[in-house]
Amino acid sequence: MKQVTRLTRHNFDEEVVNRAGPAIVDFYASWCGPCRAFAPLVERLAREHPEVRVAKLNVDEAPEIAEQYGIRTVPTLIRFDRGEPVAALVGPGCYDHLESLLGLAEVAPAAAA
Repeated sequence: MKQVTRLTRHNFDEEVVNRAGPAIVDFYASWCGPCRAFAPLVERLAREHPEVRVAKLNVDEAPEIAEQYGIRTVPTLIRFDRGEPVAALVGPGCYDHLESLLGLAEVAPAAAA
């Protein structure tokens, strides 16, 4: 089972910015109730879309990265393609909405291929 990658200021560039494939980053805070409620959907995303790197970054531990990407509300999910942000979802939502907004609804999971 694919796990959600934990990001820090030390591995963010390697895991997201310099990555050739798509990545979804969940910008969250440990004190945020909606972030905790949303976490199972992020974990499901990692399981169902192994072709995408799914990762979490605690904004309190890396505020400079959150600021760089204009994060003002948590949770915020951003899809990166080749290191560039291309789509975002601000605030929690349902799984289908998450897939659609992040451009994953049309991507068939690798397990189904």
